[in-house]
Amino acid sequence: MKHLIVPSILVAFFLTPSLALLDISDSHPLDGSVGTQSIRINAFRGMVSIRDNNVLSEWDGILDYKNALLAAKLFSKMACVLAKMDPSAFPTLDDIIKALDHKPLKHYPSTHGLTYTVLPDRVKNLAQYGMSIKEMCRDVPTYFVQQQKEGSALAINPDSCSEVQLLSFLGLSICGEIPGL
Repeated sequence: MKHLIVPSILVAFFLTPSLALLDISDSHPLDGSVGTQSIRINAFRGMVSIRDNNVLSEWDGILDYKNALLAAKLFSKMACVLAKMDPSAFPTLDDIIKALDHKPLKHYPSTHGLTYTVLPDRVKNLAQYGMSIKEMCRDVPTYFVQQQKEGSALAINPDSCSEVQLLSFLGLSICGEIPGL
């Protein structure tokens, strides 16, 4: 029995320093930028944070893959929106990592877009969606948005839409009036 304990202790002794170098809570090392977007990936938490400084459509966003949520702070509307992410329409975490690595993607052409409409009720408790979303949306009203089915004819005023581009492969239109603004 002593012979088994000594090798185990030696393995633990030599392995512990190398494990200390791996901080799995850190963001993915591919933090970077594409165009006007700064992107930070935390693969362990399944989160992507985006900051788009495009003067025509400035926005901050969080893709929470563990909870299938998209949160976007639209500076032009001074509001945040929350949406359920459709896994068949959104890029995977791996797709975003590849895009930051400048590796070619096999799908998600740049014309791929989704339309969401703003729902009238304000989100009351942002804390239930996580600290990152709560912090990003803390100073502005937050609303749920609902994805519109492809091909559904809606009477949406195109002037009420904010366009959000996620890297080069997903465009989002968030349409509707924000109540109270």
